[in-house]
Amino acid sequence: MSETDLDTPEPELAFECVLDAPPEKVWRAISQSELRERWLPGSDLKEPHPSSIVPDREISFVMQERQPPFLESTVTFQIEPEAGGNTVFRIIHRLIEQPESLRSTDAANENGVALMLAA
Repeated sequence: MSETDLDTPEPELAFECVLDAPPEKVWRAISQSELRERWLPGSDLKEPHPSSIVPDREISFVMQERQPPFLESTVTFQIEPEAGGNTVFRIIHRLIEQPESLRSTDAANENGVALMLAA
């Protein structure tokens, strides 16, 4: 692992499952605000409208934490039709930007000088 690897954490979570529902029904559940509100409240979103849409395939929203440090992230929902009328449902959650104050490049045990002085 290089130092660059430590400086660039992978700020993404991805989940995938197969739903026993047709893609049209899943699309309505993620794209119509009155249905989406049942499982993703608008209060969790920075903006009430999607940040991007690919009709019948993908929709993204910007989220913002309600408490400091108020991190922003993007949650993207993707759907794909599957044989038999089912739907592949994918959720990708990405951190937009990590504040400099939360980044740490020092190892947790970076206390070499203190140890040398103690010896």
